[in-house]
Formats: sequence, C-alpha cells, structure tokens
Amino acid sequence: MSRWDGIDEFTAVAEQASFSAAAKRLGLSTSAVSREIARLEDRLQTRLLNRTTRRVELTDAGRDFLTRCRRLIDERDEALAAVQPDDSAPRGLLRMTCSVSYGERFVAPAVNAFARTHPELSIELDLDNRLRDLVGDGYDLAIRFGHLTDSRLIARRLASRRLILCAAPDYLGRRGAPRDLSELPAHDLLTGSSEHWRFTEAGREVSLRPTGRWRCNSGAAVLDAALQGLGLCQLPDFYVSEALATGALIRVLPDHRPPDEGVWAVHPHPRHVPPKVRLMVDHLRDSLSALAA
Repeated sequence: MSRWDGIDEFTAVAEQASFSAAAKRLGLSTSAVSREIARLEDRLQTRLLNRTTRRVELTDAGRDFLTRCRRLIDERDEALAAVQPDDSAPRGLLRMTCSVSYGERFVAPAVNAFARTHPELSIELDLDNRLRDLVGDGYDLAIRFGHLTDSRLIARRLASRRLILCAAPDYLGRRGAPRDLSELPAHDLLTGSSEHWRFTEAGREVSLRPTGRWRCNSGAAVLDAALQGLGLCQLPDFYVSEALATGALIRVLPDHRPPDEGVWAVHPHPRHVPPKVRLMVDHLRDSLSALAA
C-alpha cells in the first residue's frame, strides 16, 4: 500500500462534491473511489468527509487536508512533467478567482478560449467581490487590482485600469460640477465596494472616504444610478467608457485623476510554478493587453 493511495480520490471527491462525479473524472468506479477514501481515513484516523444521501461535505480536517493535497498533487505532476519536456500541456484542476464584473467581461472569455485549446485541463472560476485567501482556500490563481500586500503571493502585471470620476449632465445641471476636491463632500456621492476614492493633488496621491445616501456593492448598479442623475461616481474605465463616449456621463475633475491601477495575476509562491498556472498567466496577459491596445 502506497502512502499516496486515496489522495487523488479524496481530492477529486472534495472538488466535485460527489463520489460519482469524482469517479467519472478519474476513470474509476464509484465503489473503488469510496473504498480508497475509507482506507485513507482509516490510516489517518480522521474523518475527512461527511457523507449524506444528497451531498458530500468536507470536515474541518478535510478542508485543511485538501489544501495540502492540492499542493502535493501539483508538485508531483510538475516533477513528472519535468522529465517529459515534450509534454508541457496543462492538465489537472486549475482553481481561479476574480471580481464579478471584470471576470464576466474580460477574464471568463479569455479563460474559456484557453480551456478550448487545452482539453486535459479542468477549470473552476469563482467570481466573487470578496478578497479570497488563496492559500487557505486552495486557489491556484487570482486576478487582483491596485496595491498588493500579501507577501505569501507572487504577482505578474497583466494590464491596467483607470478610475474615472463622472456624473450625468442632468445632475451637473442641477448641482453644478465641483471645482476642486474640497467641494466633493457637499455633493451626492454614489458609493460602491471601494472604501476610498483615489485622486492626485499637487503631484501626490490623496484619498477620500465617500459618504452619501446611496450605496451598492455592484459597479453596474452604481453606473445605473449615475446615469439616472443621482450623483457622482468613481468607477473603472470599462464601466463608463461607453457612456462617456455618448455624452450620457461627463468627466469631473479630470486633472485630479489618480494613476492607473495595475491588474495583477497573483498565485501562491511554490518553489516551482505549475505549467497550468504559468501558461494561464501568459495567456491572460496576452488577452488583456490586446484589449487595452
């Protein structure tokens, strides 16, 4: 009996939340998968999965073990690939996360194109505006913006995005346009998921904590509120570029626009980056850079 026995089966069941789906993925019978996991739990003297007639859930020990198993599998697969230089195709499961709107508009189409040309790779793309813990939650890759602070991660810049302060002509006609940053608190500010709005003043970056009677964590909803004349918003360029081009929104305080933010691919810092991560990052950089060109 190998100490590896049951690890692939456990990982597949945990990721699929199903014994039958895991068995199909591994090319085994459901009974064989169940048997290997039972033996693994016996060896560890720990329950990893809670099984019911409707679903499979990880125990606390199972969640921690899954994170470690993914690392082991990635390093094992990379070691095997290292002695097969002509076979560098990405394979296995790649777990990614990104914010909802940017993910829907840009990342998902690029990921789908990558998946189409790499049929041995399975992809799980989690679109979530929360800042997920890549190491603790077992993600291979995340797309993030702005300043990065987590020293456990390595990052590669993929593209840039620009923050733009703007409002509808109707609102500016009623309230007037602010002439400098000091006038912003007197205006109706449409706040989203960002806690601070960023600007430049006298050659340095400054921030403002917006307050107002309207708030939503959806950029699309903030855009709609601005189009309806409810107030000023600061949103990334991809939200507002069309409305600015048609005149439905007007830039405000353009001389105080902050520096462009970086769009980053970040991933945990193993000794060697798995091919599936390295190739996906290369593909995303090419795809996102082409959009900005």
